[in-house]
Amino acid sequence: MHEMSIVLSMLDLAEHSAREEGASRIDAIHLEIGALAGVVPEALEFAFQGARDGTMAEAARLEVDYLPAMARCAGCEADFELDNRYGVALCPTCGTPSANLWQGRELHLAHLEVT
Repeated sequence: MHEMSIVLSMLDLAEHSAREEGASRIDAIHLEIGALAGVVPEALEFAFQGARDGTMAEAARLEVDYLPAMARCAGCEADFELDNRYGVALCPTCGTPSANLWQGRELHLAHLEVT
């Protein structure tokens, strides 16, 4: 369950950023996670519930925007959503095999809500 290490790193980064802004509490943490990032949503939420105790985010909400895996065809340059987790697919427009992934591996701390 690598989600716990993700959450611990996220909390460290969130607390550091909140302190830099002079905040005393984190009300919400907003993440962007790509479909190919290998994160299990239920495990991430479970890890967050357990790891936030005693931190500035003890009462914070975890808001996650799950992003689809998107690729651009090398043949016709059409953008399309991948329907598998391998990062390679046939372009639905022209049938060219494509692995030009431009979205889907993200794991970002997008922003915080603090007070």
